[in-house]
Amino acid sequence: MHLGPSRPLRCSCETTINDPQTHETLMKIVLQPLFPKMMVTFALAAAIAAPAQAGELPANVASKVEAVTKQLVQLAADPMIVSAVKEANGRDAGGMNNGKWSDIADTDPAVKGITSSKVGAQITKWEAADDAINKLVLRDQKGNVVGASAKPLLFNNASRPQFANAMKGQPWAAAEVKSDPTTQIQSVQVGVPVMDGGKAIGVLHAGVTAK
Repeated sequence: MHLGPSRPLRCSCETTINDPQTHETLMKIVLQPLFPKMMVTFALAAAIAAPAQAGELPANVASKVEAVTKQLVQLAADPMIVSAVKEANGRDAGGMNNGKWSDIADTDPAVKGITSSKVGAQITKWEAADDAINKLVLRDQKGNVVGASAKPLLFNNASRPQFANAMKGQPWAAAEVKSDPTTQIQSVQVGVPVMDGGKAIGVLHAGVTAK
């Protein structure tokens, strides 16, 4: 019996599947191989869309830091500040260093010379007038303290970013909140150069209270 030429079997794609269980099984078979690629795509999209959080300050703190930085630039240009730094740059540290500084009391003449001097008294006045500032320190070109409202933790902070960056001639502010080593208050460190003749000759730096 001749059946004629063979024909390929075809399955209609228009067949309707009414059984929910069969439909769910078929969907899993079709979509399961795609899940890993879909998850990677979603993860990349989320990473691109998400704002960068690292190194960013809360908006209210950032605004406060900006305002204090502008204020410090003006204070650093005060003739008394410039004169005090120039005078300090013309003398040596008298043998003082961070080790010796940490060993002496707040009542020591070396500390009193920093806090009770004319420039120290002015810095104390400025600090007290602004609740955003919890520490204000003036330093010479070597990083040695020239004036402050209270004894800072370090006599010389030349390696600290608030000094090293400001000595490049531009204001600098940290992008993170940390406990201030002197006051133990959560703060953002800010430093601005003391300029003379277009050159940085010292630094005025502050701890800005982060709250």
